[in-house]
Amino acid sequence: MGKDGYLPLFETKVAKGRILFRCYAASVFVGIIFICVYRVVHFPPASAQMEPRLSLHLQDRLSQRYEKVLPGIDIFVCTADPRIEPPIMVINTVLSVMAYNYPSHKPSVYLSDDGGSDLTFYALLEASRFSKHWLPFCRKFSIEPRSPAAYFSTSPEPHNSNPLMAQEWFSIKKIYEDMRNRIETTTSLGRISEEIKKEHKGFLEWNSVSTRHDHQSILQMVIDGRDPKAVDSEGQPLPTLVYLSREKRPQYHHNFKAGAMNALIRVSSKISNGSIILNVDCDMYSNNSESVRDALCFFMDEEKGHEIAYVQFPQCYDNLTRNDLYDTCFRVINEVELAALDANGGPCYIGSGCFHRRETLCGMKYSKGCETEWKRENERKTREKASVLEESCKVLASCTYEENTQWGKEEMGLKYDCAVEDIITGFSIQCRGWKSMYFNPERQGFLGVAPTTLLQSLGQHKRWSEGQFQIFLSMYCPFIYGHKKIPLKLQFSYSPYFLWAPNCMATLYYVAVPSLSVVGASLCSQRYGACGSCPLPMSLSPSMHTAWGSFFGLMAQSKLVGFAENTFVVTAKVSDEDVSRRYEQEVMEFGCPSPMFTIISTLAMLNLFSLFPV
Repeated sequence: MGKDGYLPLFETKVAKGRILFRCYAASVFVGIIFICVYRVVHFPPASAQMEPRLSLHLQDRLSQRYEKVLPGIDIFVCTADPRIEPPIMVINTVLSVMAYNYPSHKPSVYLSDDGGSDLTFYALLEASRFSKHWLPFCRKFSIEPRSPAAYFSTSPEPHNSNPLMAQEWFSIKKIYEDMRNRIETTTSLGRISEEIKKEHKGFLEWNSVSTRHDHQSILQMVIDGRDPKAVDSEGQPLPTLVYLSREKRPQYHHNFKAGAMNALIRVSSKISNGSIILNVDCDMYSNNSESVRDALCFFMDEEKGHEIAYVQFPQCYDNLTRNDLYDTCFRVINEVELAALDANGGPCYIGSGCFHRRETLCGMKYSKGCETEWKRENERKTREKASVLEESCKVLASCTYEENTQWGKEEMGLKYDCAVEDIITGFSIQCRGWKSMYFNPERQGFLGVAPTTLLQSLGQHKRWSEGQFQIFLSMYCPFIYGHKKIPLKLQFSYSPYFLWAPNCMATLYYVAVPSLSVVGASLCSQRYGACGSCPLPMSLSPSMHTAWGSFFGLMAQSKLVGFAENTFVVTAKVSDEDVSRRYEQEVMEFGCPSPMFTIISTLAMLNLFSLFPV
């Protein structure tokens, strides 16, 4: 009743459900804030991509000026487990880098076997024999690619119009298939027969090996390039070929791939001491025999070459499906972002397919007046016998050698205590004044094996996101460690990669809260449920990197507060027939149960249910 007994003609009552609606409005506001944060975080790469730079090489000029003084090249191939990185795949990579279009006595190939497997050593021994036939065949017919497995699987049989090539083609293919059968048979048995052990003294080293995690340094010069008898079937010298399995003991941390690389740097400095170092993963075979000369066009340039620390090639894969099921082609990164980094101060080091100047990996700082004399660098520094070298170099690969040294800590070698040792190492080199170059040739330089299951892909991205976020929150944050050392635009260019993990919070909100609002509102009141929805099923995301970041961000942050430890999981390079068939058919392979599937599947189901409100 109103004043003076007045009875109103209408009444206003507080509606039910206002608290829920206010919560929804607040959530929308928070979502807008997250979107703004997302755009701010992703502004640096957008600005960096405005100035991409493409590098071209002029190989003919290199040959005219420096053919007689081309430097020695040390090539590192790293493997860790013969069960998931088959020896036959490893030696195909080794053979491909031995066959570069380069003076054959100047490359030295080092195979680092962190699995300490005599099966891998046997495969390398077989490869050394096969190389006597394979290298002349590659030179004579200028074939591409120079991985035997890749070549014979993609090259059609030669026509009768060239009977000489046809004859040699079938002959070399038979030699390769015989070698492959011997290696695969021995690998399937899981042991080396007594007859094979008598073929080389190196097998005696395994008499003292207890396990792959507890053994002495094993080093064998399978081919000594200095030996005048080390020649191929045409009398041309063979590249030096070295097997190394560094010492491992349970009481010493082996520092994963970074530790293996540092051992290779020390051992190679004693044996061949090449001015340039190329490192590749065991599955990343050479797809272009001109890659060494391409890289040297940058290092040996008279005007700018002395500034360059490393030349990075893109990581590409030869087993991608038509629609790239797990989003592993990295097309935007390879064709846009790394080229943009090249224009803003230099690309990051991404762990494989990278040519390094040796001095930069050994801690040397850039100095304007310091230029390399390639003729002097081309001279070998050791004349010791192979047997003496083998024994003396074992000390360099021992567990105790790095104690009380700067290896892996400040400026010497690859850095330790980080899941992405490549990124942080390249960044620290740039902070010492060096520049880097990115080169993406028309014919891809290296081709590898992409993950064929969802779990493998998740494992890779998990390690990358954790490691990069760890760098950002450490003393190596680009805005702190890189202050006044690298250009500001390069500091900003690094930030999106380092902040990939925390960006998951905005992504989680974006894919979860709208759907929860729809479901909650429809259950409470249809009148306040018309708020809309933006479902984002994980399987339909245009870039699975964003979706997967949700899990990886939480894992990365749990490591920072001590709930988890850094681990290095080797990605399997081989799959069984059923898994391979499903991958080729683009059927997503979950493989086995994993906590990494929980968030992805939960969000997918949540968005699915939000499409059918009650």
